[in-house]
Amino acid sequence: MTKPPFEMEGLDHIVIRCVDLEVMKHFYCDFIGCTVDRYNTDFDLLQLRAGRQLIDLISVDGVLGRKGGAAPGPECRNLDHFAIRINRFEDEALHTYIAAHDIEIVEEGPRYGADGTGPSIYLRDPEGNIVELKGPPGT
Repeated sequence: MTKPPFEMEGLDHIVIRCVDLEVMKHFYCDFIGCTVDRYNTDFDLLQLRAGRQLIDLISVDGVLGRKGGAAPGPECRNLDHFAIRINRFEDEALHTYIAAHDIEIVEEGPRYGADGTGPSIYLRDPEGNIVELKGPPGT
């Protein structure tokens, strides 16, 4: 098997179809810490900066969102989960922060990721997508 003519550097972006773009923007900006990078009104595409990567939010009733079928919900998710690499994993401070925002922890424990095994916490965003907060290996 031949190698590709490139080397992967990491997650570039993910696209999440949303029922309520504003609620999702609030979660990813105010809770996770993303910032608005740009908003493409032609496609109802809100691009959020997540470190060096992007999280794209599209409205299910927008141009791009309609291509994906049924709206996300309890029986129809558009992705299993995605991981956001965080630079520190201070267990007590992280749990306090999550509890203060009334966010449910789905599961937690050591998980293998791009940089090796490290601590992680799985959460649900407001529309049921699972978000993993992944700490550095060895912490």
